[in-house]
Amino acid sequence: MADSKEQKDDIESSLKEWFSGAERVVVAGIGNPFRKDDFVGVKIVRNLQNRVSSSVYLIEGETVPESFIDPITKFNPTHILLIDAGLLNLKSGSSRLVDPSELTNYTAISTHLLPLRVFCDYLKETTNAKISLLVIQPKDTSFGEGLTPKLRETSKNLTALLLKLLP
Repeated sequence: MADSKEQKDDIESSLKEWFSGAERVVVAGIGNPFRKDDFVGVKIVRNLQNRVSSSVYLIEGETVPESFIDPITKFNPTHILLIDAGLLNLKSGSSRLVDPSELTNYTAISTHLLPLRVFCDYLKETTNAKISLLVIQPKDTSFGEGLTPKLRETSKNLTALLLKLLP
């Protein structure tokens, strides 16, 4: 149990530091609704719906987050947080805050039409926002709908954490 508390404290401190100075935040959930735990990012965004201030713009990007480039740019965010499942070689449900420049070190589930690194680089150029990925280790990304119990729990915990930290 110490591992999960330590991991929770680590992600909380990472996110708290990252959100420092945030004024207008985009939170985009990425994932395929037909690949079980790959959908965790979108699930977290859905959990946040109607629970955040007007300084937070929520996006259910699913497998085409690049479709939202124009609305993101018009929102003029100071911070952009992308939430996605990815292979971190950790226990399922573990999460890490990852700088987009580190994307080659992590293997994202390949359900995206445009590589996330390209998407992030473009957003950085067009918005000048601080950009990061909240990557969550999935348990099962086989075909099917619904998160595994472990990822359902993770989505609830991360939703609560984001509600505490978002402006």
